Amino acid sequence: MPFTDNFSDLSNAQGYQFEFRCERCGNGYRSAFQRDAMETGRSMLRAVGSFFGGTLQQLSSSADQWKYDRATNSAAKDRALTAAEEVSRAQAAAQRDQIWDQAREKNWTADLDLDTRAKLTCPGCGLKAEGGKFCTGCGSSLAPTVHCGECGKEAKAGAVFCSDCGHRL
Repeated sequence: MPFTDNFSDLSNAQGYQFEFRCERCGNGYRSAFQRDAMETGRSMLRAVGSFFGGTLQQLSSSADQWKYDRATNSAAKDRALTAAEEVSRAQAAAQRDQIWDQAREKNWTADLDLDTRAKLTCPGCGLKAEGGKFCTGCGSSLAPTVHCGECGKEAKAGAVFCSDCGHRL
């Protein structure tokens, strides 16, 4: 499922981090914190500038004044988000695959009696019939009677729609 509003931006001035969550089940993934190389360089420049002063201090001040919108216009942030989305998608796909694998490994038929053939009860006489279209005891049809859920009229065997009102059976 594509990520649109199901992630939170936990980024700060030092770097980027994102948290993704499934809108169906609420499970989530938090990406590892990634330092912003540009911000790390600016921090070092500020530290060196404050220590040595002069031209370096002016250069560090201009780095502080350089305004950019990290929320929308940072290529580094876009790369970090893309990488975090990939990890989150991979985790979700692996979880889905593991659930399917576990479901395939479980024996879902252990409690079922597969050796005994199902028998129908004749609606006319109550005899247990082992198959066929008609009862061997009274000749009644073994096809179940279907009534329309809309108008209540009895429908013919095999009909998909009611012949009176057209409602799907």
